[in-house]
Amino acid sequence: MLMLTGEYEHTLDEKGRLFVSNKLRSQIDTAEHGSSFYLVLGSNGILCLYPEKYFQQIALVDAPGMVAPDEAVAFERLSFALASKVELDRQGRLLINEKIRRRANLSNSLTLAGVRDHIEVWNSADWEKYLSDNMSQFQQQMTHARHTVLQKESRELDL
Repeated sequence: MLMLTGEYEHTLDEKGRLFVSNKLRSQIDTAEHGSSFYLVLGSNGILCLYPEKYFQQIALVDAPGMVAPDEAVAFERLSFALASKVELDRQGRLLINEKIRRRANLSNSLTLAGVRDHIEVWNSADWEKYLSDNMSQFQQQMTHARHTVLQKESRELDL
C-alpha cells in the first residue's frame, strides 16, 4: 500500500526543474509502483505527481459516476491529455514545463505535500492559506478518528 506523507518546501530552478526530496521519494517502492511518474492537473487545479503504476490503475478505471457517454468520453480525454509521463533526473529533479506551470498557476516557491497515493505541488503561499483555512476542521476530524480507533481497540480487548 502506498502512503505518502510530509510537506517539503522547494523552489523551481531557472530551467523550471523541481527537486523532489529524497525523504518523499524513499516512501515509494519503485518495484511495486514504478520509477517514473505522471504529472496530472488534479482537482481544484492542484498539480499532482502520481507514481507510474498507480496512475495507470487510476487512468484505466471507468469514468466514475458518469452516466452519459459524452461525459465518459470527456473524462477519458482529459484524464490522458492532461497527464504527462515524467522522469526524475539523477539529482531527483523533474521538469515542469511552462504550460503546466501556467495551468496550475505555479510560482517559484513551491510546497510538495505527500497525500496518501500522490504528491501535490502547491504554491507555498497557497498551501499555507489552505492549512490556515482547514486546520480547525482537520483537528476535529483527527480527534474523531483517534476516538474511533480507541473505541475499536477497547472493544477488541473486551473480547
